[in-house]
Amino acid sequence: MATQMFQTCLRTRPRFSAALVGKSWATRRHAATAAATNPGESDAPERPSYPLSDQDLLRLRFQRNIGVSAHIDSGKTTLTERILYYTGRIREIHEVRGRDNVGAKMDSMELEREKGITIQSAATYCDWVATMPATGEQEKYAINIIDTPGHVDFTIEVERALRVLDGAILVLCAVSGVQSQTTTVDRQMRRYNVPRVSFINKMDRPGANPWRVIEQIRTKLRIPAAAVQVPIGVEDELKGVVDLVRWKAIYNEGEKGNTVVVSDEIPDSVLDFAKQKRRELIEQLADVDEEIGEMVIMDEEPNTQQLAEAIRRATVGLKFSPVFLGSAVKNTAVQPLLDGVCAYLPTPSESQVVAHDTSLPADTPMVPLVPAAKAPLVALAFKLEEGRFGQLTYMRVYQGSFRKGQFIWHARSGKKVKVPRLVRMHSNEMEDIDEIGPGEICAMFGVECSSGDTFTDGSTSYSMMSMFVPEPVISLSLTPKGQETPNFSRALNRFQKEDPTFRVHVDSESKETIISGMGELHLEIYVERMRREYNVDCVTGKPRVAFRETITQRANFFYTHKKQTGGAGQYARVIGFVEPMQADPTTGKDIEFVNQVMGGNIPTNYIPACEKGFYEALEKGTLSGNPICGSRLVLQDGLAHSVDSSELAFRLAVIGAFRETYKKMSPIILEPVMNVEVVAPAEFQSAVIGGLNARRGTITDSEVREEEFTCRADVALNDMFGYSSHLRGVTQGKGEFSMEYKTHSPVMPQVQKELEEAYRKTLPQSKK
Repeated sequence: MATQMFQTCLRTRPRFSAALVGKSWATRRHAATAAATNPGESDAPERPSYPLSDQDLLRLRFQRNIGVSAHIDSGKTTLTERILYYTGRIREIHEVRGRDNVGAKMDSMELEREKGITIQSAATYCDWVATMPATGEQEKYAINIIDTPGHVDFTIEVERALRVLDGAILVLCAVSGVQSQTTTVDRQMRRYNVPRVSFINKMDRPGANPWRVIEQIRTKLRIPAAAVQVPIGVEDELKGVVDLVRWKAIYNEGEKGNTVVVSDEIPDSVLDFAKQKRRELIEQLADVDEEIGEMVIMDEEPNTQQLAEAIRRATVGLKFSPVFLGSAVKNTAVQPLLDGVCAYLPTPSESQVVAHDTSLPADTPMVPLVPAAKAPLVALAFKLEEGRFGQLTYMRVYQGSFRKGQFIWHARSGKKVKVPRLVRMHSNEMEDIDEIGPGEICAMFGVECSSGDTFTDGSTSYSMMSMFVPEPVISLSLTPKGQETPNFSRALNRFQKEDPTFRVHVDSESKETIISGMGELHLEIYVERMRREYNVDCVTGKPRVAFRETITQRANFFYTHKKQTGGAGQYARVIGFVEPMQADPTTGKDIEFVNQVMGGNIPTNYIPACEKGFYEALEKGTLSGNPICGSRLVLQDGLAHSVDSSELAFRLAVIGAFRETYKKMSPIILEPVMNVEVVAPAEFQSAVIGGLNARRGTITDSEVREEEFTCRADVALNDMFGYSSHLRGVTQGKGEFSMEYKTHSPVMPQVQKELEEAYRKTLPQSKK
């Protein structure tokens, strides 16, 4: 029996619709057939197919893997707390920064509870008996949830969560609407093709206007969206919602909104408005769904089942986002949102997942993965954490299953490792399990690996694409107080392993330890964690901006490196050119080495040394000592000596050639430009805009809402130091701002001159 085989994955399932499963399976078969007949895929070798069994389909149909993502302070953790309470996973509700000093369940770190922000994403799971909008029947679902941080400094936590999830809840504030980090989260969801339902939270706040927010979703996020609910009452009069799909009024009653009362009677005060919004929902769906579109043309009214199925089709197809309304803190309309998650977000079998077969050339088509229990194991390690019992590795199983004590293979290193302990996470608590099936999220202890590594059962050589990792934008020098202890390097090594956006290096000239990250808060949190978790007090230097250098013109090189010191010397000649290069929009890569050497003038075994020399030359530019980006080196010809040529000679030749031609390519210095969003009372609008203009900011958008206004601007990070205290001063402490990296752009000529002068002073006399 499947329920015995997957007792740890499956919680009891009451109902099974063969028709629905058959339909889902037929759809997958159709998609698989289409992929197989693709002209580009004819070169791919024949692989055994692993069809989903009835047990797989039954289990996956009732499985959801979702994330909760949003801008800072939109109420993600508060919403997750309510979800856990209503699903019975926790007995009491605790608020973020609550008076009882307990804190929300998903904010388990002491620092998170002190600051009232989420720093690390936390995973949990729950069961929910959902009422299906199409049929009105109740069915039990198993939901894995990851609560993610909102602050841009911890953006990697959102990246790694969305990389492994099948769906997401995008939380928006009913007053603030689409904010800067909402746009970032939307971009991340699109990067990993994650369908989303939207939840407009804080409907109890004065100035709540969900219709303005829905219009912003359509215009700013550019995704068709429509409300599937209408609020009954507004602001502090919020009583419940009208479900536009089932056409019922839903109220939360009892202590903490435990009792959900569903009524067929729609209040007269919202009846006409609800009819208007239902019509709007149908019109929005008609634009993205053929079936509803045809019905609208024929002037037919879709029934509840047709409407619910169309919303699901369009949501799973990434064409539409249904919008739910409510207030998490007031315990209103959270249960209908859970019903919507189960009804409209995809199952693990509906997510298209591919892996690369490392035994084949890099340009071979990717291999589709099927969440069948009998298929070979493929699992992705997406997050690492140092636990009490060693390294804790969070895993998403994409196909196959594995159990405690089983041997698995690390795809990158090829090492065979044993799974000593398998657990299911509930924030910082864990529950031991024996086996995990496909489509599930779990964690295991005692396995050495890095974030983004793939594990298999050894029968395949599949490797999954890792997540996108943004480049750091800010650096600090770090020195331990007193004598350096082994804990200093131990802490830095651990943090680097856990967080790919946290980088550490030792400056070759000053011999200082430099830490780099996504923002001041990001680095401040790690310095504080070193003090608390490793008992290492550190002194930090002045924050330094991650400047870059780039070239603006093409230049040819003809360079000969020769050195004769008696006996075998060094000889290498390289000919080619260097040109500016635009960043690849998908991979973000903006440096490239191209080998066009014909006729064997440079032996092939020396080409990797040439490439290594190019990358080494990019590490430090001659203008400001910062890394060089946006460059492509094309090696066209050269000359080797039968005795004196070596890998070292060719590496030094490419470094010399690049440095010699660097000045001819009109190099410039780039600085990180941040997308800054300021929210403040409307009375301080001129002071805020004046402050941004004084920092050479370019205002891109501003919006005034009743008593407050939002201003967005592009400002160089170098000019943003000390802005928080300036903003507090000009807004009497009422203004707040968030910052997100946008791009690197050229610095002003006088700034470039200053940076070059400052760098020249640091050089030894011989190099000036």
